[in-house]
Amino acid sequence: MKDLDLTIGGFRYDTTAALFDGSVTVRGARSTSMSTAATLPEIFQRVVDDEVDVSEFGLTFLLRALDQGVPLVAIPAFPVRVFRHSAVFVNVGSGITGPADLVGKTIGEFGVYGQDPGVWIKGILADEYGFRPERNRWVIGGLEHPAPPFTFTSHPHPDDLDITATPVGKTLSGMLDSGEIDALFTANVPQPFLDGSPHIVRLFPDYEPIERDYYRRTGNFPIMHTVVARRELLERHPGLARAVYTAFLDAKQAGAEHYRRFRRLYQAPLMVPWINALLEENDRLFDADWWPYGVSANWKTLDTFLGYHYEQGLSARRWTVEEIIVPDLLDT
Repeated sequence: MKDLDLTIGGFRYDTTAALFDGSVTVRGARSTSMSTAATLPEIFQRVVDDEVDVSEFGLTFLLRALDQGVPLVAIPAFPVRVFRHSAVFVNVGSGITGPADLVGKTIGEFGVYGQDPGVWIKGILADEYGFRPERNRWVIGGLEHPAPPFTFTSHPHPDDLDITATPVGKTLSGMLDSGEIDALFTANVPQPFLDGSPHIVRLFPDYEPIERDYYRRTGNFPIMHTVVARRELLERHPGLARAVYTAFLDAKQAGAEHYRRFRRLYQAPLMVPWINALLEENDRLFDADWWPYGVSANWKTLDTFLGYHYEQGLSARRWTVEEIIVPDLLDT
């Protein structure tokens, strides 16, 4: 492995910043370089095109690739995880005031039917409110810029779903603001909402206590992205999978220590008032490691996603955690 120049794809988050600034590297590799892009779909495209050695990758895109026989495998580091009750936006004229009102409505999703946040929120709404996607119409396209559905991935879905692409020149944010779609299941907050549009509200306006209650009851802190590599690369370089895992783990722990250290300064280096109070409240809810990596601490959350993915008709079969994780790291 000493002759390996490793290219890692991903965004710069608190969980990965130490990899970008070089304070954490992959032990045993000759060099480590970070490859990023303006948008996540561009990074995911590089994974599919085999232009990076290791990369952040959405869970749904991993499962779609595996169904197509692409020899990817997950390294159990999870740089992006987000509670998703807050990710459903509705037009105020749609008549939607609660989950039951979603029946029969037209809902938008960015890029693909069943993006990672969409899988999570559909599954949660199904479990807790009886939501059934086949009762809705679905529109897939660009969020803030007109764009067709993603071309780097497959588009499986049940035959009984009504799915169309956004009209040419239209965006999901604009269609939600105008009432052309009733709701939006989204990874990103729509810009008209951020701009104060009176036409858009969240399905769950007071989402934080709902998401906290969800975590208390289920133990699930929803995972969006994992880290992937090609099986052949890991087989050719014994020890690489663990070295990459350790690097991502060390980078995440460096990010967490950033917040722990600043608590003594009332988080003065961070431009977020009362963030200490938030961290203290989180301490009462989460374990000391509130953003865990590894298989054992995340098995239930991963298994929940795999179940949702299959139930929603996005997987050819019901994958197991043991099948998608590199065998060398099943002990983590």
